[in-house]
Amino acid sequence: MGRRQIDSEPTRWVSVILLLMGVISCSIVYMFMSVIVRPVVQESKSLSILDAESVEVVGSDGGCCRGIDKLELWGSAVKWGSDFKFNSSVECCDACKAMCSGKGGPCLCDSWVFCGDPEACGSKFGECWLKKQSDPLAPDRQEAGDNTIWTSGLVYGKGEGIVKMKTQHGTLHIKLLPECAPRSVMYILELLTMRHCAGCQFYRAEGRGQSWDSKGNHIKSASFGPPFALVQGTLEAEGVAFKKIPTEECPVIQRGSVAWIDSGPEFFISLANHEEWKNTYTVFGYVLPEDMEIAEKIATLPTVPDVWNNINVSVLGKPVSISVSRVNKVSK
Repeated sequence: MGRRQIDSEPTRWVSVILLLMGVISCSIVYMFMSVIVRPVVQESKSLSILDAESVEVVGSDGGCCRGIDKLELWGSAVKWGSDFKFNSSVECCDACKAMCSGKGGPCLCDSWVFCGDPEACGSKFGECWLKKQSDPLAPDRQEAGDNTIWTSGLVYGKGEGIVKMKTQHGTLHIKLLPECAPRSVMYILELLTMRHCAGCQFYRAEGRGQSWDSKGNHIKSASFGPPFALVQGTLEAEGVAFKKIPTEECPVIQRGSVAWIDSGPEFFISLANHEEWKNTYTVFGYVLPEDMEIAEKIATLPTVPDVWNNINVSVLGKPVSISVSRVNKVSK
C-alpha cells in the first residue's frame, strides 16, 4: 500500500529522503501492502448507530478473543474468579463475550481478568473474573506493570465502544474491536482523554478505480492498484510521544476496516475488501456502514500524484483534520 514518507507537514521532504534510504530493507513489506484500490460510491439510506452495527468481522480463525498481559482491570464483578476458572485467557474472554452477545437485553459483561501463569498465580491460577465497567470507554485500571500477574481485556456490546472521527466533510463513527486489537484500542481510548488531537489528519485519498465494485469486491482480472481504495492518515497528536503498537493479527481487511500501517500511528480506512492481505495489518475497528459515504467523499477530494517507495500514490492537496471523541452508549 505504501507508507507515507512524512512525519508531519513541515518535515515532509526530509522524511521522504530518510524513508527512501530504507527502501531496500522495507521494499518487500511495502510492495505487499500496496494493493488497495477503490472508486467513489454513495451508500444506501442512513441507519441508526445500533442498526448499523451489523458488519461481520472476518478473522483468520473465525474470531478474536485476546487481552493485555500484565494488566488488571477493576470494576464490578459479575462472575467471581475464585469460583470460575478456565485453562486459558481465550476461554475467559469467550465467557465474557457470551454474556454480551447483542441478541437482546443488556450487555452483562464488558471486561475480563484472567490469571494464567501457574508459577506467578499460585492458587489463583485459572481464575476468570468477569466484570462490568461503569464507563466502557474509560475502564478502571487497578494495576499494570511487570509485577502484575493478570491478563485483562475488554468486550464491547451493541451500541458500545463507538468513537467519532469528526472531519469537515462529516463524522465517521468507528466501532472498536478490543477483543481483536486490545493494545490498539487502549491507545484510542487514551486519545479520548486528550483535549485535542492536533496533527491527526487524513493526507492521502484514493478511490476504487476500476478494480472493485460498489460493495468492495474485487473485479475479476482487474489490477490491485493504483489507485488503492483507501483514505490514509495519522492518529499521532502533536506533542504526545507515540509508542509503537505490536502487531495484533486477527480480522482480514474488509470495506470499512480501520487499521494501522505497520505499528502506527499511520492508519487507513479501506474502501474495499482485501482477503488476500490476510493478517498484514492490525485492524482495530470498522466504520459503521452508514458513514462509508463520508470516507468515499474524502476519496474524491483533489489530490496530487506522488511516489512513495516506487509506489504511485495520491496525496490530498489539503490534508483533512480529524478530531477524535466519544459516543455515549446508545440505548435501543
